[in-house]
Amino acid sequence: MKNAILFISAVLLLFSCEKKIKSIYVKDLEELELAIEQVAPGDDIVLKNGVWQDAKINFYGIGTKDRPITLRAETPGKVFIEGASFLHLGGEYLNVKGLYFRNGYSPKNAIIRYMIGEDSTANHCRVTSTVIDGFTKPNRLINDRWIVFYGKHNKLDHCYITGKSNDGETLRVFFTGNEHINTYHQIVDNYFGPRPRKGGPRAETIRVGDSKTRVSPGFVNVSNNYFEACNGEVEIISDKTNFNSFKNNIFYKCEGSLVLRHGSYSSVDGNIFIGGDESDFYGGIRVVNTGHWITNNYFYKINGSNFRAPLAIMNGIPMTPLNRYLQVSDVVVTYNTWVDCKSPWQIGVGQNIKSADVLPISEIRSAPPIRSIVANNIIYNTKKDESPVINHSKIDGIRFKNNLIDNNNIKYTTYDVFQNGTLKMKKINDWLYAPEDAKNPILNEVYEGYDFNKIQNDIFGSSRTDKNTIGAINNLFLAEKFKIDKKKYGPDWFSPKETANNQKVFLASSAENELADKILQAADGDIIELTDSLYTIGESLKIDKKIVIRAKDTKNKVKLVFTGTDDSSAFEMNPRGNIKLENLILISSKNKFTFAPLKEKMFSNYSLFMEGCTINGFDYVLKATKGSFADSIHIKNTIIKNCKNGIELAADLKGDYNAEMVTFDHCEFENVKGNVINFFRDGYDESTIGGCLNVYNSTFTRCGNADSNGILIQTRGIVNVTLNNNTFKNNPIKLVALLWGEKNNHQMNNTIINSGIIKIEDQQKLNILY
Repeated sequence: MKNAILFISAVLLLFSCEKKIKSIYVKDLEELELAIEQVAPGDDIVLKNGVWQDAKINFYGIGTKDRPITLRAETPGKVFIEGASFLHLGGEYLNVKGLYFRNGYSPKNAIIRYMIGEDSTANHCRVTSTVIDGFTKPNRLINDRWIVFYGKHNKLDHCYITGKSNDGETLRVFFTGNEHINTYHQIVDNYFGPRPRKGGPRAETIRVGDSKTRVSPGFVNVSNNYFEACNGEVEIISDKTNFNSFKNNIFYKCEGSLVLRHGSYSSVDGNIFIGGDESDFYGGIRVVNTGHWITNNYFYKINGSNFRAPLAIMNGIPMTPLNRYLQVSDVVVTYNTWVDCKSPWQIGVGQNIKSADVLPISEIRSAPPIRSIVANNIIYNTKKDESPVINHSKIDGIRFKNNLIDNNNIKYTTYDVFQNGTLKMKKINDWLYAPEDAKNPILNEVYEGYDFNKIQNDIFGSSRTDKNTIGAINNLFLAEKFKIDKKKYGPDWFSPKETANNQKVFLASSAENELADKILQAADGDIIELTDSLYTIGESLKIDKKIVIRAKDTKNKVKLVFTGTDDSSAFEMNPRGNIKLENLILISSKNKFTFAPLKEKMFSNYSLFMEGCTINGFDYVLKATKGSFADSIHIKNTIIKNCKNGIELAADLKGDYNAEMVTFDHCEFENVKGNVINFFRDGYDESTIGGCLNVYNSTFTRCGNADSNGILIQTRGIVNVTLNNNTFKNNPIKLVALLWGEKNNHQMNNTIINSGIIKIEDQQKLNILY
């Protein structure tokens, strides 16, 4: 009888608890605020499908582990958060599911933040199955972070995040007191989509801590994420606290690295880095500080150098300030594989003793790595690499054991760090190679270092306890089974947009406004062909998509005469504008520009391509505006003549700059009075590409007479400059160019006639931007 009474009581108690759990359907912000005030553990707040405009959501509640409070979309992906909106969480055991942030930006310093205020931090809270797409500030120089972690045991999983183009990290973990250390945050199973080049520092995709937290314990787990084209700056992930884990992530064609910047004792295991031949800026792992274990990672065609090297082990600064570089020590690099990477091991990266005269002593990185071991690794090249190892400083502080190189069957002997051998590698797919001959004795010569027995599996989960070989891949069968399934990352209801292959061709006559109308009608990637020989353009043509404008008759160029108002441009470059002009003659008069970005709200970059064109009589060919940024400018087989100014890319200060990839190939500059090419950066840091200017096979005649500084091609502060096979004739200037020898500035086979000289300064004193 007693047992029966206890059973009935338990059932009644369970029933009473279930009665208290409710689903609250809300249709607007007022109802949402009321629901948040009234929720109890286990409750479920359901947002009605549709657009939620200017939704400033402070989601506070106290749930429990077994009965969290949930805020979710009625249908995942059908609740759109737009306008001036944010979602900040505070309390315990809160879940958020299925939201879609688009067409807006946060008026605060974060979109999703695991804290409402200092007295309402989030703990044990989760955001899942949510999308943030292009929810970026209207001015790219304004700083914010999209996702901000505080508290402990919070989680972001199965989310898709892409398109941040303004200043600031995409995701930041803060450590601001005892309640925000030993966090055990989980950042897992997310899809970090493309982040465009920013043209300045502070554009990491993930940053864990800062220089002031370099001795704090983090225990943050960043695992099983997919990073695609995260190109904001050199650091995709910047690790600045201790005991963090970076495991089983995929970095696909990202122009940056996983950087162990200030943190120590990190675990970097089982990550895949996939690059290619189309960029020299794809990065791998950069090592600073102490105690890291870098194991079971695979690198394919990672071609970056120095800070972006496939494996960059840095020099440190003796008695370093907090925000600089601690000497590398007690690091283990073992069981990794590099395939067709360019100079995959670079030791002593950042050594800058030669710059002592132009840098403060606190910036001189003279302390080489010590007490570290590099063992059981494979380098495999299908083509010979002249320098698989680059030693920038001293290499004797690292012990090299049982590393194997197959350099296309050509012995490498410069440093005694490898065993040369021949490997039979199976090409499994476009990027994955695995050892095919398991009986090859050189694969079984494994060095058993201290604590190496703790490395129990290879990159694909094969046991190293039963059978062990060098390199990241221990089992061909499991390697053959492995496939990258993008559907595993991000929300199951969302797929990134695929590039459409249904390009349309529009025909535009010279009738009034027809060209502008066709541009308006065209979709991203379409082509407009000009059918007449002469067009008059009275107002700026707005370019806010990817579009090609070309002469229909490829044998005859079409004339476009721009008659707009003073200080207007024939082509107004808007955010995400991407234009290519082919076989056109562009004509105008003074006080008008060929191209110019908007003067404000250039929240995203633009690109400009020209081939077979002529530009005649404009005040400026291109005039950058403050805050604007051109990802690519590529001008080929084009004549620029009789213009007051040429290419003006010098509108920003404090280290930001106005373009990344700028190329002139087989071009003619004639009678361009000033700013022929003015590509400028006020100061520098080492977080970015630093600008690339390539001038090939071009001629400059009677240009530069209005440049007061006497320099024809101005490149101050730009890191990558190449001037090759050009002719400079009768230009009334002192210098063709002043190049920065210490950086990647080069000139070759240029012909100079009555045009000054090309001068190289090995060390230039510029402001360092930290």
